[in-house]
Amino acid sequence: MIKKESALPIYVQLEQGIKELIEKQELKPGDSIPSEREFSETYQISRMTVRQAITNLVNDGILVRERGKGTFVAFRKIEQKLKGLTSFTENMKARGMLPSTKVLDLTLKQADPYLSKMLVVEEGALIYEIIRVRYADGVPIALETLFMSNDLVPKMTKEQAENSIYEYLENQLYLKINRGVQELEASVSKKEESAILGIKEGTPVLRIQRIGYLADGRPLELAQSVYRGDLYKYTIELER
Repeated sequence: MIKKESALPIYVQLEQGIKELIEKQELKPGDSIPSEREFSETYQISRMTVRQAITNLVNDGILVRERGKGTFVAFRKIEQKLKGLTSFTENMKARGMLPSTKVLDLTLKQADPYLSKMLVVEEGALIYEIIRVRYADGVPIALETLFMSNDLVPKMTKEQAENSIYEYLENQLYLKINRGVQELEASVSKKEESAILGIKEGTPVLRIQRIGYLADGRPLELAQSVYRGDLYKYTIELER
């Protein structure tokens, strides 16, 4: 990993060596890396040099430091472009990741004034409330609460909610999903959300609210999601 006779600075060689271990999956996301002292003793280099290399990798988002615990390989962020309406399942599959879902709760409730307004239904109308954890390659990415009218989706089951609801709606109920209006807000995780997503309370998260509409203009869904800020990011392409 380190060639002291090389013209390439030692800290750069160490950076490249750690990146190589990650690319070869000898170090995987969540794994701890050797300490500064261990690197220093193994390669007979100064701890200051080791610190510089590790700091650069932390700044690049490749490694992450946790106070009192050490330095770990960061999970790669999932990048979602703010263009087009796609499902979580479609997004993960497009990135070569395995999506999965755990349904925490699926109940029918009466629409309160807020849900009545957002979904354009009568107050007291039956509404599905579906709470799900969304995973990518087995890692919890988001906590989602989904509201849908029982009139539009009369028979929603836990089995259907554990898969792509969009796929079920389009392929079996023949509902044409046309567009969505989405709002994003930076926030921090609450206690219960943190426990479910496996993060510390107060960790940065993205709060996303989406209303999905059918081709005839009727609101289909109200989705309120909490995405882990360390694993998910949105990009916007701007043209002048």
